[in-house]
Amino acid sequence: MSISGLPALNAGLNATAAVLLLAGIFFIKTDRKLAHRNCMTAAFAVSCVFLTTYVLHKILVRGVHTPFGGTGFWKTFYYGMLASHVILAMVIVPLILVTMTHAIRARYEMHRAWARWTFPLWLYVSVTGVLVYFMLYQWFPKI
Repeated sequence: MSISGLPALNAGLNATAAVLLLAGIFFIKTDRKLAHRNCMTAAFAVSCVFLTTYVLHKILVRGVHTPFGGTGFWKTFYYGMLASHVILAMVIVPLILVTMTHAIRARYEMHRAWARWTFPLWLYVSVTGVLVYFMLYQWFPKI
C-alpha cells in the first residue's frame, strides 16, 4: 500500500469502528453481553489500528496537511467539524481506557456511568473521521 492509500484505509477503519460501536450498543440493549463485549473489544482493536496508521501517515507525509478545497458554507462546516473531531479525538482516548477498565474489572455500574459519555463521543469521533476523509479527499479535493 502506498502513502496515498492510508487515508482511505483510515476512513474504512473509522467506519468499521462506528458499525461495531452501534452493534455493541444494540447487543447490550438486548441483553447479549458476550456479543456486546466482543463488539466493543473489536471496536477498540480497530481504533488502535486506526491510530497507528494515522500516526504512520502523518510521519510519512512529514506532518504536511492536505488542504481543503471547499468554499463558503462547506469550508466553515468542514473546519468546525474538524475542530470538534480533533478535540474529541484527544478526549476520547482516556475515556475509552477508563470505561473499558471498569468493564474488565467487573465494575459494571461504573462502566455504565462512564459509557453514557464515552459511547456517543466515540461514535461521533468515528463518524466525523469518515466525513473528514470524504470531504477532504472525495467531495472537495484541492485541485
